[in-house]
Amino acid sequence: MSRLNEHPTVKKMEPRLVDILERRTEPLDAVWLRELVISAGADDVGFVSIDRSELKDQRDELLQLFPSVRTVIPYVVRMHRELIRTPFRSVANHEFHNTGDEVDDVGRRVVSLLEEHGIRALNPPLAFPMEAKRFPDQKAWVISYKPIAVAGGLGQMGIHRNVIHPKFGNFILLGAVLIDADIRDENRAIDYNPCLECKLCVAACPVGAIGADGWFDFNACFTHNYREFLGGFSSWVDALTDSQSADAYHKQFDKGETVSMWQSLAYGPNYKAAYCMAVCPAGEDVISPYLADKGRYLKDIVKPLQNKDETVYVTKGSDAAIHVRKRFPHKTVKEVKNGAGVTTIRGFADNMVHFFQRGKSEGLNTVYHFIFTGATPINMTVTIRNESIRKEDGLQGTANLIIYADGETWVRFLNRKTTGVFAFLTRKIRIQGDPRLLVAFGNCFPF
Repeated sequence: MSRLNEHPTVKKMEPRLVDILERRTEPLDAVWLRELVISAGADDVGFVSIDRSELKDQRDELLQLFPSVRTVIPYVVRMHRELIRTPFRSVANHEFHNTGDEVDDVGRRVVSLLEEHGIRALNPPLAFPMEAKRFPDQKAWVISYKPIAVAGGLGQMGIHRNVIHPKFGNFILLGAVLIDADIRDENRAIDYNPCLECKLCVAACPVGAIGADGWFDFNACFTHNYREFLGGFSSWVDALTDSQSADAYHKQFDKGETVSMWQSLAYGPNYKAAYCMAVCPAGEDVISPYLADKGRYLKDIVKPLQNKDETVYVTKGSDAAIHVRKRFPHKTVKEVKNGAGVTTIRGFADNMVHFFQRGKSEGLNTVYHFIFTGATPINMTVTIRNESIRKEDGLQGTANLIIYADGETWVRFLNRKTTGVFAFLTRKIRIQGDPRLLVAFGNCFPF
């Protein structure tokens, strides 16, 4: 075998190596890079250094994804508004899928163009595929687009937890490209929030996931809107495989539900609502009809979604179940498991705040200390007060109730694979304090 320095490719490229390495260390011109991304099909773009404070909580994972990353390039692609607004969700979902494909195509074109200039780049997918093995105890997506888009000046988060672009409103999908170069002029977050706080998203959400005070019920949104995504699909599979016959299955699911699940499998997962996006009037290109005639805007856009006859999926005993029956009595309520169960004690500790039901915590003013033993020992403090929850690492302050538990047993207890009586008799779970506080704690979580 010939020596490396005698290889034709090495002999051709070695004289250019110094120029290539020097060019890679020079910051890129922001104007040139913006034009490149726009030419690839993006409607707006920003630039955010990996060292920015806004990326602190996901910096390590971004470096795992692309160890050479120096800058993240968030970008947006517009959706057609009227397609998202229609009560016919098949039309809306088709637009979500088409625009989602375009977002991925834009990212791929940007990477190709950058590679032609000797710039290493990577574009993670907009949504799927994800690192599904990590679900449900960890987030399955490899990059959190929303905080990066905000840091890059592409909008601010509205109370509905969607990024609102100052011009295009929330009728956008987000993408990003990671590159191994610095940028001369980064973007900063815009200095105002386009959100009008009109509360139309609050009024339109069928499960009450968005509170007028800014509260967000993750469990409600996840269970209904994402019914045919990761969690809902897994719970549907459980119900399917547990059915002893076709008749038993059809007692749980009608023909339309089965076809809808097939459709999501065949054509991409469909959102059940996304009404919060549909009714949002924010953004310079979007706001005029709302300002011109608010009454007509409500009649033409909000009311058809509120009045729609549809099945709304909720977890049993949740705040969403109460909300739908009270606010939308004409809609059909169906109690299901959301598939986001707990499989590890770390998953319980990290995700419990997302499933907290504040309506069930009314009157509760309690500090809990959890001491988990076993393969993953964890000490944490959970405070439930004023219909809100706070979780802290370690044992903070004085507890009203102390729970000592083997982590594996606690997970089995939450998943109803062991009874509380057995767990207490075997002393795998012990408490110090009023046992009624443990019952009250359990009522706050629809696991």
